[in-house]
Amino acid sequence: MAHHTEKTIKVNVPAAKIWQVLEDFSSVEKFAATIKTSPIVGDISSGLGAKRLCTFNDGSSLVEEIIEFQEGQGYKMVLSEFSLPLKSMYAEMIVKEVDANTSEIYMSSDFIVKAGPLGWLMGQFIMRPVMKGVFNKVLSGLAYHCVTGKRVDEKLPASEELAPIIIS
Repeated sequence: MAHHTEKTIKVNVPAAKIWQVLEDFSSVEKFAATIKTSPIVGDISSGLGAKRLCTFNDGSSLVEEIIEFQEGQGYKMVLSEFSLPLKSMYAEMIVKEVDANTSEIYMSSDFIVKAGPLGWLMGQFIMRPVMKGVFNKVLSGLAYHCVTGKRVDEKLPASEELAPIIIS
């Protein structure tokens, strides 16, 4: 059985600025604290069919491939080649303009955990809450990077630095 989790934050960043970072598909390492590198795999570097190899700080990795793409708005990815106990996983990132200087950033995931009923319980009560926390960090890191141009390393900046950027 599939699980779904999502997170939306409102930020004091123009949507076009966020899209500029999201569109550079190999740049996730600049704003996702857990990702060490994210080079493009293959000949397509952006848009539909683009693939990146995300290597995490702990040495694990996975491949993300864009399977749906809406210019200036977002994309949906299929994840593969992961060591997680999953049958399948999809993720989506979307940016929506609220006004000229404010936007909403949305991230979601749909996944199926291996191991039958036990896997379902693990997905429901462990993986979903953990992913929601990760999404919050990724989205906050994205907003921070868009405003400052600084790379988000092992952890997010202090809440005092994030407060003027993140509305909710």
